[in-house]
Amino acid sequence: MADRFSWQRFLAVVTKEFIQMRRDRLTFAMMVGIPMLQLILFGFAINSDPKGLPTAVLVADTSEFSRSFVRALENSAYFKVTMQPKNEAEAERLIAEGDAQFVVSIPENFARQLMRGERPAILVEADATDPTAVGNAVGALAQLAQTVFDRDLQGALRPLQGKPAPFDVQIHRRYNPEGITQYNIVPGLMGVILTMTMIMQTGLAMTRERERGTMENLLATPVRPFEVMAGKIVPYIMVGYIQVTLILLAARLLFQVPILGSVMLLYTVVLAFIAANLAVGLMFSTVAKNQMQAMQMTFFFFLPSLLLSGFMFPFRGMPQWAQNIGSLLPLTHFLRMVRGILLKGNGFLEIWPNLWPIGVFLLAVVAIGLKRYRKTLD
Repeated sequence: MADRFSWQRFLAVVTKEFIQMRRDRLTFAMMVGIPMLQLILFGFAINSDPKGLPTAVLVADTSEFSRSFVRALENSAYFKVTMQPKNEAEAERLIAEGDAQFVVSIPENFARQLMRGERPAILVEADATDPTAVGNAVGALAQLAQTVFDRDLQGALRPLQGKPAPFDVQIHRRYNPEGITQYNIVPGLMGVILTMTMIMQTGLAMTRERERGTMENLLATPVRPFEVMAGKIVPYIMVGYIQVTLILLAARLLFQVPILGSVMLLYTVVLAFIAANLAVGLMFSTVAKNQMQAMQMTFFFFLPSLLLSGFMFPFRGMPQWAQNIGSLLPLTHFLRMVRGILLKGNGFLEIWPNLWPIGVFLLAVVAIGLKRYRKTLD
């Protein structure tokens, strides 16, 4: 009877689906690749307790106590002394550009004041734009101060051992002293939203034309490949600026995020970032055969960008290989720039080290997209 379950028909449908999956290799690769990517990223790259944070030490007292303190910082595993600035201006530049997570300043006559029992102070400045990145390291400083000089305070200086510590550690959380999470998250959301919407919309726009048959009409015109890509990008740049404006208004009015830098500089940076993401979307559209594949490729790019950029988890908490991959993604550099402009008041010179990688990324993706588009013309 026709209404009875037929194993033969059932197996025929199953076989047909496997054949279809074999034909659609990109979708099958995404089904396997995305779970594996999630497993690797979540398993290895995510670390909420970063260690080895780059630290600059400004030493005005070259005594044995200063050397012991610096060694203790490195032995704690939270601090990695990588820079020794010559003056306060250089130290300020290092923390403003994000090269140093901490700046430790040991004052003049530190050893003399310590031995006299005058409780000298060591200043530790922390880049607290991401409170999670520095929280545990700052906590380790309090424990370190109790015992750091026990081996040096011997003989007549032994009474200085114990609690309280014979010196003070003054911690200055720069740019976000209250540790407000919104100050870090809300500016970062600007980059996340632009990445998701710009790539997805441009990727779908081209594949939609191909599915509807209007791509053939476009290819029949004398329009050059670069003109097509530019024409597709410009309208979405306007949409991106509308999104940025709304996010800035919400950040200031709803979340009271400070805007210390130039808004015009921020809009200039946004232009490069939007163009880079739109170029990625157009490149994906030259590979994808339909809108579903374009969506899958967008997600495949968006997931590493979200996890490896430092938006959700501290960037320096990831292993070196993950940081290297993250440094190739435009979102990583954009987050540093937008947080630097809004929270630190950075200017062009401070953001330039993160602006030129986005430009290089844009040129590379445009070149690949143009090459793929020419193949489509053939």
